[in-house]
Amino acid sequence: MDLITEKIKKTSLSTKQDRFGKFISALALILITAVVILIFGFVITRGLATFTTNKVSVSKFLFGTNWNPSVVDPKTGQPGIGALPLITGSLAVTILAAIIATPFAIGTAVFMTEIAEKRGARIMQPVIELLVGIPSVVYGVIGLAVVVPAVRSIFGGTGLGILSGTIVLFVMILPTITSMTVDALKGVPRYYRESALAIGATRWQMIYKVILRAATPGILTAIVFGMARAFGEALAVQMVIGNAAKMPGSLVSPAATLTSVLTMGIGNTVMGTLQNNVLWSLAMILLLMSLVFNLLIRWIGRKGELK
Repeated sequence: MDLITEKIKKTSLSTKQDRFGKFISALALILITAVVILIFGFVITRGLATFTTNKVSVSKFLFGTNWNPSVVDPKTGQPGIGALPLITGSLAVTILAAIIATPFAIGTAVFMTEIAEKRGARIMQPVIELLVGIPSVVYGVIGLAVVVPAVRSIFGGTGLGILSGTIVLFVMILPTITSMTVDALKGVPRYYRESALAIGATRWQMIYKVILRAATPGILTAIVFGMARAFGEALAVQMVIGNAAKMPGSLVSPAATLTSVLTMGIGNTVMGTLQNNVLWSLAMILLLMSLVFNLLIRWIGRKGELK
């Protein structure tokens, strides 16, 4: 009897494995959380040094139009640290690329899911996967060799500018938005389609008034996700935008983005100097914008669940 009781009380192998699995999962969760907190803490600490250590005005940094941290302005006696041209350039290429990519992505997704489901998936899915797998530098080289000369021949100028960056980003974020839109359309219940057709709606009425409206939260999430990728893209945009840190006068005039200035300058400055701290402030803006995009995606998803 004592032997039976001892065996019953003894922890089984499956219980030990279950506890070990929970321990590994908890450890991984703690590690990931710690890494995220450390990244945010480090970038924000370094980024705030511009305002705490170097006593730079936040408004001057965000709304100033002169960016040249290494040269002192003879009029003011301070270096140019106005990041507005960089913020404007980043927002311009991101928003324009999303505006252009969205109709193409939705049209492709509708073709793949509603019009030619089998043939569309067989033809378009490999194309989308191929576009996703192409490295950023390849997009930049193609943009430099094809897009920039085309813009130059059509609109004049050097060809480097927001328009060239927008076209390159459009191609880069198109597969991302398309893939997520396809998933959103496939997530619409089948009885939505059957009910619409049963009451006499045509196929296009069913797609436009039922399917797309039901999938709107997922489509908006796809657009925001694509914008998040576009906002953080560095190398491809850097190669075609011109990297002129000034307020863009037009879509074909050279401009700069937060990522292009950050990647070009961070290796050429000394840690702790004003020139280095302002670059960390740019990185902080990028990090906070990524956080905003993620919160927006979660908010859209929550709204979609409530419906």
